[in-house]
Amino acid sequence: MQLYSTNNKENIVDLKQAVLKSLAVDKGLYMPTDIPQLDPKFIANIKDFSFQEIAFTVCANLLKDCIPANDLMGIINRAFNFPAPVVPITDKISTLELFHGPSLAFKDFGARFMAQLMSYFNRGNKDDLTILVATSGDTGGAVAAGFYNTPGIKVIILYPKGKVSEIQEKQLTTLGGNITACEIDGNFDDCQALVKTAFLDPELTKAFNLSSANSINIARLIPQSFYYFEAYKQKQTDKPLVFSVPSGNFGNITAGLFAKRMGLPIEKFIAATNVNKVVPDYLSSGTYNPIKSKETIANAMDVGNPSNFARMMELYPTHDSMTNDIQGYWYEDSIIRGKMKEVYLETNYVLDPHGAIGYLSCEDYLKSNDHELIFLETAHPCKFLPDVEKAIDTKIDLPQSIKEILNKENINNPLDNSFESFKSWMLS
Repeated sequence: MQLYSTNNKENIVDLKQAVLKSLAVDKGLYMPTDIPQLDPKFIANIKDFSFQEIAFTVCANLLKDCIPANDLMGIINRAFNFPAPVVPITDKISTLELFHGPSLAFKDFGARFMAQLMSYFNRGNKDDLTILVATSGDTGGAVAAGFYNTPGIKVIILYPKGKVSEIQEKQLTTLGGNITACEIDGNFDDCQALVKTAFLDPELTKAFNLSSANSINIARLIPQSFYYFEAYKQKQTDKPLVFSVPSGNFGNITAGLFAKRMGLPIEKFIAATNVNKVVPDYLSSGTYNPIKSKETIANAMDVGNPSNFARMMELYPTHDSMTNDIQGYWYEDSIIRGKMKEVYLETNYVLDPHGAIGYLSCEDYLKSNDHELIFLETAHPCKFLPDVEKAIDTKIDLPQSIKEILNKENINNPLDNSFESFKSWMLS
């Protein structure tokens, strides 16, 4: 497998370099030079395959001969030991539940696969690999759980002060061991900027063997494509299938676009956001205007300049080509809260704020289309406990894994949002 930088198509590396270095030296994101078409017979008979077998087939075709088959199957089996069920909500709207992993968020799929892949590529290296990751909510917990006690790897997680939920913060600040958390006095974009700048700083790159677990790393996107195939297998509808993807940094929808490019028959994608609507605005106007992110109850989507938009533009170099496959919707907090309550009262299903955005966009899409829709429920509602319980006016049960961490002490490193402060802290 060969990959190129979105800033320079002549800057080509192999999978190992792309995974371990995350960001190209020219600040571009890595993209596959080739996204192969799967055998149509595999798609036609997909109901006969387990999730792990689907993941192996997709991965083997995309990675080609980068990893021997036995090693690749081992990586997949260790990474994915939990389900991704499709649950019907109405006669035309279902949800793909992606919160059955250890951190109760969809990012478990990417983080666990990445941890296994990085550990595989770092074998025999005498220097530890230091993972830098910025989180707006769920990434931190998924990376912490996925990389916890992984030999030869240390993890530093940057999260915005006061802008993640209590449970999200507990998941990334209570493990200890090889996991270190930094509380940044700023927003997610500040955290992400610190990570990107660190990769380009000569002193830090000399002192540390740096990599990233954000969705800027191609190893996060590849496994996120697997569950689109799994959802298609479970749905098996004769009607055109549409996926609504609650979107923040747009890695999840980019992974779905990979799946479509590989031959999965998806009619359309919906890019569903909160008021940080730079991509829906682009889809409607053709102009991309990054903004300073605004705080909402769907905090994992509070991103004003999504990194993966660069990858989307590689897949769709023109506005018209992108709008053929992607439609955008966005919603304010009051609308999100109202829909959470309405769906709970009518169906007894508890949406988290991000899932509510996905559900809302499905309803709006159905006003002018007669398709089957699946929205991604990206996190367990308990991760946004105060907002969910207030919206539906009901207490929800906490999973046992969450009950166990709530009384643990947060251990973090408070820092301002300047790169000088972060660099000094790392070097000390």
